[in-house]
Amino acid sequence: MDTQSDPAVAPAKGPSYASYLRLDDLLACQSPLSGTHDEMLFIVIHQASELWMKLCLHELTAARDAIATSRLEPAFKMMARVARVQQQLIGSWEILATITPADYSAMRGKLGTSSGFQSHQYRAMEFLMGNKNAAMIDVFADAPPTQATLTDALTQPSIYDEALRALARAGLSVPEGRLTRDFSKPYVASPQVEMCWRTVYAEPERHWDLYELAEKLVDLEYRFQLWRFGHLKTVERVIGFKRGTGGTAGVPYLARVIDQVFFPELLTVRAVL
Repeated sequence: MDTQSDPAVAPAKGPSYASYLRLDDLLACQSPLSGTHDEMLFIVIHQASELWMKLCLHELTAARDAIATSRLEPAFKMMARVARVQQQLIGSWEILATITPADYSAMRGKLGTSSGFQSHQYRAMEFLMGNKNAAMIDVFADAPPTQATLTDALTQPSIYDEALRALARAGLSVPEGRLTRDFSKPYVASPQVEMCWRTVYAEPERHWDLYELAEKLVDLEYRFQLWRFGHLKTVERVIGFKRGTGGTAGVPYLARVIDQVFFPELLTVRAVL
């Protein structure tokens, strides 16, 4: 029952809506610097994206831990939730793209060197998905606690590493080197791992949980790539081929990122089914 619509209902004891959500703090976090109309949109979109990424990290970490302990069904629910959150992140580019080049140019001088490239949550999410690159931690050299958090994330198994261990526990012949590797290093695709997934896809009824796990992973990668592509096209639309505020090459850098894959054998196996 919505007590807000019925003034005769006394509010329950405990936190109010505003205090529970800390709305005073949350709504005080938007501090435009340029005096332009569109900067509020720019700030809100990026802050909201960081909150969605916080939820993604919460869910993906729990999903990875569930896979590690052979609790695949709870992991499926968490991964499906992340896929829905990713749709929100993808949709945010549609709103940000309403900023015109002139609008952005009017505020850009106040952004300094700030850039989405410096989002530690985005980097942690990539590490958790399996895109390990130790050089990315160097960006946070002036923030030791953040750098330490990312270093820990770099060395932990990715969700795909735990998926491969689940394959091995099911009796499939995953190479030992893929199970006990240095998780801080980039994952290298394996023909033997592809054969394991081929076995799963060839007999989905027999390996239903692993088949479902594979499809949930593919769904995550699919939406992550759509998010990256939306970023690329939005930047292209707003600033063209200018360099990014953080010193990256802008559109050419984002185009290269799209070529990165998280779960390579789940893509290549489709060509041999």
